[in-house]
Amino acid sequence: MPELPEVETVRRGLAEVMEGARFDKVEAHRGDLRWPLPKDFAARLAGQTVEQLRRRAKYLLADLSSGDVLIMHLGMSGSFHVLREGATLAPGTYYTKRAAHSAHDHVQFHMSSGALISFNDPRRFGMMKLVPHSELASEPLLRGLGPEPLAKEFDAELLARLCKGRRTSLKAALSDQKIVAGLGNIYVCEALYQARLSPKRCASSIATRLGAPNEYARALVVAIKAVLRAAIRAGGSSLRNHRRTDGALGEFQHGFCVYDRAGKPCPRRDGGTIKRIVQGGRSTFFCPLCQK
Repeated sequence: MPELPEVETVRRGLAEVMEGARFDKVEAHRGDLRWPLPKDFAARLAGQTVEQLRRRAKYLLADLSSGDVLIMHLGMSGSFHVLREGATLAPGTYYTKRAAHSAHDHVQFHMSSGALISFNDPRRFGMMKLVPHSELASEPLLRGLGPEPLAKEFDAELLARLCKGRRTSLKAALSDQKIVAGLGNIYVCEALYQARLSPKRCASSIATRLGAPNEYARALVVAIKAVLRAAIRAGGSSLRNHRRTDGALGEFQHGFCVYDRAGKPCPRRDGGTIKRIVQGGRSTFFCPLCQK
């Protein structure tokens, strides 16, 4: 499933053609994705302008001129593709030439910017939902989410308070969307490696009894932010389904230090070998020599 860097990469690509543009036409080629689409979905979007396209954790939020918010999630296999026929393309733009409609292009947005945006989702675990902006704070999909790890407010003090007294593993705590929003298996593994912390370490070990941060919390926050920013610059990680809106693959997977590298030497060349264990049903990769 796409994590924060992949969703942020998609948001940036879509923002270029959606923000300030109007839905001239909306086509829903089926009535459901993971869940049924909202009643009168196409009619409610048509004619509305996207005032802002935001990201919250792994969700995309389009603020509409109607006062509604279009909430979108990529699911396991979802991707957005942007087509602008006849455009003169500059290097780095987020447009791609592809067929106007394929079997898995379940929703298509015809924008006043001249772009055709297709949501392609072979497994149909993605979702789209319309919510009044006034009800966004109480929206079940969003209300329990933790802080954004790239926000200025996310610091060692906050992370330590959130982990205070928790007996679960540090890997499990960081993967909990109620503690940190948007992190997933890949970037938790990579951040723990950068911070030299074992994924098996108790989450409460990064805080004092009073919830103050120690050196582990400070190192971990620096590592989380650095890994996420590097991944966004690389366009995310493409392991199975993730593609940018221009159809290109992300490139961060070429720079993994530990993820999916079981049996290979530690990049620090300290004599360690990357090990794979299972935590919470998910694979965890780490160097047992330098991560304590």
